[in-house]
Amino acid sequence: MKVEIVDYEAPDAAETLARSLRDTGFAVLKNHPITAERIEAIYDSWGGFFAGDDKFAYAVQPPAHDGYFAFRSENAKDSQVKDLKEFFHVYPGCRLPADIEETTRRIYADLDSLGRELLGWIQQQAPAEVTGKLSMPLDQMMEGSNQSLLRILHYPPVEQSEPGAIRAAAHEDINLITLLLSGSKPGLQAMDKAGNWHDVACDPGMITINNGDMLAMATGDYYPSTTHRVTNPDAGQNVSRYSMPMFLHPRPEVLLKPGTTADDYLQERLREIGLKSQKAS
Repeated sequence: MKVEIVDYEAPDAAETLARSLRDTGFAVLKNHPITAERIEAIYDSWGGFFAGDDKFAYAVQPPAHDGYFAFRSENAKDSQVKDLKEFFHVYPGCRLPADIEETTRRIYADLDSLGRELLGWIQQQAPAEVTGKLSMPLDQMMEGSNQSLLRILHYPPVEQSEPGAIRAAAHEDINLITLLLSGSKPGLQAMDKAGNWHDVACDPGMITINNGDMLAMATGDYYPSTTHRVTNPDAGQNVSRYSMPMFLHPRPEVLLKPGTTADDYLQERLREIGLKSQKAS
């Protein structure tokens, strides 16, 4: 499984990105506009937040979907075991801790802008038989959307846990594409077509890009949604891990395929992973 490293500044960047996403569902971006220093600084800031008790004052208040989600709030689709993580959901206009609000909103805006640009590359590189079946160009699906989610994840050191529990069980993402700021520690793995797991590079400053189910659905699996997971740490490396994915979501009314809007699919998946009541409409 060859996940390609894409140089954002290279003349063939769009072609390389699209090829890697087509072949593996993943790509890794370097030399992009978000510096490694900024990434490290925001991880440090949120590390302090998760270490304190103030986080509980930001607990999610359903039916809203922003704020703090406590340890073991979420399970992967079809998994009965909760993941070993806590996290914070950031949307435009949501309440944030005052000391990290400015840096968090700036990283959200920059990842949103970069993601829209990359969707334009993906659209440009897809063949006419794929783009011709889209309800609209991929980057236009994002115009006016406030649905994209920045998730700040903390995976604490792994202590006693029930059998089968890992930091993030095997899953596929819901959205169009995900931009993942390199995790503070290794652990991200992607599955190839033969069912084998492969480590995904996490060098400082890199951004991992992967297709989500919405992109796979809209393109008839031309850009496949690849299964991935976050493994538990090896002995001697059992420390906290931080990760920050930006999930690019289209406007709710965007038609992914005949009879299915982006919001239809999102609500279905939120119920499957335990973040929305099965009885909710």
